[in-house]
Amino acid sequence: MAISMGGGGEETPMSEINTTPLVDVMLVLLIIFLIAIPVAIQTIEKLKVPVMVSEESKDKVENLLLTVTTTDSAGRSAGDPGYEGANLGGECRIYFNNTTPMDSVELREQAFKRLDGIVKRAGGPEALKANPDLIPQVHIRADQSAPWRCVAGAIYNSQISGYPTVGFISTPVEPGI
Repeated sequence: MAISMGGGGEETPMSEINTTPLVDVMLVLLIIFLIAIPVAIQTIEKLKVPVMVSEESKDKVENLLLTVTTTDSAGRSAGDPGYEGANLGGECRIYFNNTTPMDSVELREQAFKRLDGIVKRAGGPEALKANPDLIPQVHIRADQSAPWRCVAGAIYNSQISGYPTVGFISTPVEPGI
């Protein structure tokens, strides 16, 4: 670095900028960020949900898949043109086996009919008690913006229909990402 001492003898204004304080400030900021950023990243990562080793689902055809979402702010349902995503104030939408939209009463009726048919095919409740692996489950896949009231309604209606086990489907996250 060079510094101007102004040794010309004449009183002329200095045309160079003294960059020494600027460099000092930049080095201090660099050191602060080198120390602060790893600490901040570790602190933020602690807030994330831990990634756990998951087992591959031995999905049975008899399992019931429910998709839960809501209408968007304009009242459009998922699949409608211009759908903007689930809205906390929207109306609950439940899709039976990921395709058929239905309300709570229809869900209760259809889930009960489906479970009743499965129980009869298996040989009655006693046959299912003898082999609990044959008992179908409900798997709920909910939009992350769907309010809890919609998800809780789906859980309630499926359990009222007779399904003893309810699970949730989420998007898996790779460790280290």
